[in-house]
Parts: sequence; structure tokens; C-alpha cells
Amino acid sequence: MANKLISQMGLPKSIANVFAARSIITAKDALSLTEFELMELLDVGLAEVTLALAHISEISSPPYQTALSLLEYRIQNEYLAGHLPTQLKGLDAALCGGIPFGVVTELVGPAGIGKTQFCLKLALLASLPSTYGGLDGSVIYIDVESKFSSKRMIEMGFKSFPEILHMEGMAKEMAGRILVLQPASLTEFTESLQQLKVSILQHPVKLLIIDSMAALISGENGQGPPRQHALGWHISFIKSLAEFSRIPVVVTNQVRSQGRDEASRYSFQVQNRTKFPEDLSSFDSHLVAALGIQWAHAVSIRLVLESRSGQRFIKISKSSISPPMAFLFNITASGIFLLDDDGVEMMGPEINAIHCQGHSGTVNFDT
Repeated sequence: MANKLISQMGLPKSIANVFAARSIITAKDALSLTEFELMELLDVGLAEVTLALAHISEISSPPYQTALSLLEYRIQNEYLAGHLPTQLKGLDAALCGGIPFGVVTELVGPAGIGKTQFCLKLALLASLPSTYGGLDGSVIYIDVESKFSSKRMIEMGFKSFPEILHMEGMAKEMAGRILVLQPASLTEFTESLQQLKVSILQHPVKLLIIDSMAALISGENGQGPPRQHALGWHISFIKSLAEFSRIPVVVTNQVRSQGRDEASRYSFQVQNRTKFPEDLSSFDSHLVAALGIQWAHAVSIRLVLESRSGQRFIKISKSSISPPMAFLFNITASGIFLLDDDGVEMMGPEINAIHCQGHSGTVNFDT
């Protein structure tokens, strides 16, 4: 809440304009100064400063709630719960309907495995009319790596829903509902996030996609694993945004090599616990999700996309209500396609391992 904008707090315009003129933009900017420092800086009286600070403090520091009040609120707003069906029958069944509203769902896997393909299909589905199983709304797609392809998305649409996309003007209308942002830096990304609540209120936004968070953080920090402390505010904001807007939020994440020291600390990801392999290159499960433990705890659902012996799998690695399942998939002109809707239930450390065996890093569209 420290980064909440003063201009959105409902202060009288006279005092709000003075704050803006003196470059005091966020709650943190105002609350970091004493009343006398603000009086001198803003050139206003003590009474006005005191009232303004009290209002800013109240807005930026929400009151305590009891467990009972939270339960009652959840019951009263149960109608807001819902899912975005992925149109992958087995996965939707395992997820109790699809990608859930109000929480963060993560797609993690090596480059070229199909994460962006999945995101493009989700964007398409959210923009579909509700009569055809979509959410009939707008999508905000934050494209960090410039991988968004409107041509590919429309191709998916014509292959998956030809009866809809061939209707006059429908393809153009659906493409116009998908708002694409391409921040070039972490600073631009942060500014985009701060404006999202306003955008969600102005447009009937039904889905937020961030592809990918890890690329942006890694770009700021150079080579090597991203610094977790840089994510603190972003993690909290994205989670609160999902809860506030009651829409599905999907974030892609990259993988990185696991160092020997990390592997010994996180021995649950090693198949043989008694002996760690001397040559990490011979052990394909030493890949781990980027962004670290703090981010992993923030996401409610983690879907791992991996490759073993040239076959692609999507696994439900983390979910409070779904079993740990793995589904064999392929990528066709219509997007991700499950080869078996039944899937396989997986137990033990294998559900958390990330394999990259026989994976070329390219996507082939099968007819």
C-alpha cells in the first residue's frame, strides 16, 4: 500500500494538487515526512496537513479484519468465484473448471516449451463471447519479451473456432479487446502495474497475463538468478490485484540451472537422496523455477511444462484442490492439445522436478 497514488485517494483537489506540484506522488512519499516538513514543503497550515496525513494513512493502511468477517465476506461474494476454461478437457477437470478467478496461476518451463502458446490461447478464450464458452471481455497482456503474436493468436482462433471467427467483423472485434503492453524496463513495468486497477475499472477486463516476469527481473540484474528482494512489492501487488478484480491472473516463469549448493539444500528434487550425481549435466532434473521461494509461495497454482525424451508434459505441480497430475500434450495450429485427457497421477518429488530431455526449443505445429 506504500505505493498507492495520492491522486487516487479522494483528497480535496486543492491539497491533492499541491502534493502533485511538490512531487509527492505516493503514500510513502507523504508518510516519510513529518507534519512540519510537509508544512514547509507544501506551504500550507498544520490543520490541512494533519487532515491530509490522517486520510492518506487510513487509505494506505487498511483496518484489521476478523476471521469471521473474512468468512462472511467470502460467503457473500461466492458468486464472484469462477474459472476460465482452457478447453483442455482433462486439465480443466483436474483444476475443477479451469484457471481460477482471484488468484495467481503460474506457467513455468524451459524456453520454447509452449508457455506463450498457452497464454495466447487463454487470451483468445477470454475474449470469446460467453455463449461459446469465453468470458466476453477484455484482456491485458503484458508482453515483456516481445513474443506476443496477433497473427498466431488469430490463426489459433480460426483453427479452433472457425464458426465464430468467420463471422463478419468478429476477428477484428476480438483482437481489439486484447490490450498489449510491452514495458522495456522494470521501472516501466512497475508504472504499468500501478495503472492496472484504473484500466480494469475502465474496461471489462476478464484476464491479466504477464509473460514473463522472470525475464524482466533478470534483465535488470544481468546474468545469474534474479534477486528475490526486487520482487517484494510486485508479488504483493499482483496478488492483491487478482483478489481485488476477481479475475484470473496468469504469469509465466522461466527456469534456471540449479547450483550444487542449492541442490544439496533442496534434496527433495533429487531422485536419489543418498547420493548426488557428480556431473549435473547428466541429471536432467536440476532445473528449477526462477524467481525463488518467495514467488513460489505467492502463486496459488503452478503448472509445469516440461519435455522428457522428446515428449511434452504439463503437470499440476501446486494446487490446494487439484491432484498432482501430468498430461501428455502437443502443439498444433489450434494451440496446445492434450493427447490423453485422463492424465497420470504423480506422487513424490517427480511432480516438482522440471525435465528438459530431448527438447529442441522450437515449436512445431502438427496438422
